[in-house]
Amino acid sequence: MEDLLILVDKHDKPRGTMPKMQAHQLGELHRAFSIFLFNQQGQLLIQQRAFHKYHSAGQWANSCCSHPKPTELTLDAANRRLGEELNITSNLIHIGEFIYQSEVNGGLIEHEYDHIYIGLFDDLISPNFQEVAATRWIDIKSLYDEIKNNPQNYTEWLKIILTHHSASTIENWFSQLQIPIQI
Repeated sequence: MEDLLILVDKHDKPRGTMPKMQAHQLGELHRAFSIFLFNQQGQLLIQQRAFHKYHSAGQWANSCCSHPKPTELTLDAANRRLGEELNITSNLIHIGEFIYQSEVNGGLIEHEYDHIYIGLFDDLISPNFQEVAATRWIDIKSLYDEIKNNPQNYTEWLKIILTHHSASTIENWFSQLQIPIQI
């Protein structure tokens, strides 16, 4: 049975559900979340999406991202997916949300009301290789440089989120996580 997404209006008020593939084919606005995990050195954990994913396969993305189930709180869904994809836990902090729309491969459209969470993680990672092809830590400046030089290697939503949030905003994330690093 295909996953159902929570369709929302521009204020994140639920307006029904729709099968995930159909929502992406039609470009329906739906609830999502994106997680950014940092270590004490201020590096971001990024993941390469599994090569069998129906869109953005093999591209590098933020630490974890997905959609809550219709009966699930967004924070609960974020914690669930961290466990399912990376076998880790972190105390996540909700730092805001925004709406974006972007075409991804296969004629699909990501149109998301995206809740952004940050967290601190400094332990071993044991990814679920059904979900994640690889993981790595990268400093923010290097990530911006890599995206500029090889944008095709990165998911559309990661590029949009990093464009939407300046380096000074990300430094503010560090202070919320009590990481004494400046970009």
